[in-house]
Amino acid sequence: MSEPSSPTDVVRCGAVAVVVENAQDEVDVDHVRWAKLAAAALDALDAVGELTLTFIDRDEIIDLKVTHFGDDGEHPTDVLSFPLDEPSSAADGLPVLLGDVVICPSVAAEQAADHAGTVDDEMALLVVHGVLHVLGHDHVEPADTALMQAQELALLESLHWSHPAPAGFAQRHREGAR
Repeated sequence: MSEPSSPTDVVRCGAVAVVVENAQDEVDVDHVRWAKLAAAALDALDAVGELTLTFIDRDEIIDLKVTHFGDDGEHPTDVLSFPLDEPSSAADGLPVLLGDVVICPSVAAEQAADHAGTVDDEMALLVVHGVLHVLGHDHVEPADTALMQAQELALLESLHWSHPAPAGFAQRHREGAR
């Protein structure tokens, strides 16, 4: 594995800035590419403000899950989102800190075949999924899940693929997958 390409980078799109860092060395990640996708998604959703996007290793995402969600720590997750300011606070003229999206590329790579289909599509899905959570979307109720997945798909089709989703793409884990 190569060393993480750390210095923090900033990607801007419209009224959005994404501060990105690759703080892991388990999987090669083009962190600036994924920051551009996050920024484009935020811009497409008319968001204003700053988002941080950080790629971390398996142990760190387990620690975050235990600390912030009371998880038992047995299983790592792929993405966590931490919303901060309400998007409406942009009207106050103050800087808006939208929140943090944290992705574990090694978990994404493990689950890609049973989820989005490819590691590339899995990473794109996780970036967009995290962005939507930061903006207040969730998937607790079936209607909310349907709305969130429709927005994910629309953003991926316009910003990631530039065409309809490939045949192997799935937004939900296939039966039997975790």
